[in-house]
Amino acid sequence: MPQIVILPHAKLCPEGAVIETEAGKSVCDVLLENDIHIEHACEKSCACTTCHVLVREGFDSLNEATDTEEDLLDKAWGLEACSRLSCQSIVADEDLVIEIPKYTINHASEGGH
Repeated sequence: MPQIVILPHAKLCPEGAVIETEAGKSVCDVLLENDIHIEHACEKSCACTTCHVLVREGFDSLNEATDTEEDLLDKAWGLEACSRLSCQSIVADEDLVIEIPKYTINHASEGGH
């Protein structure tokens, strides 16, 4: 069973976490099922960037990003080469290390920074 290591995030997961999961689930679903309340304003329909994550390890094991996801990621706060939308990132058999960015585009636009 693959593991997802969540690096500490001040609000969503202060201590970090290690989660065992099964292949075939989205990273977003795994986080939500384990009480890590990542934002997902579009209800996981690939229509926003609020569930943006940085895949620090295991990036190449994920399914390929669609053109729609790539276009949305261009609008994400803190975009990096290892950025993915967690709602579109399907866990395979490899372990992952995930960092949740400090801000989302919603957070920044609402003056939360």
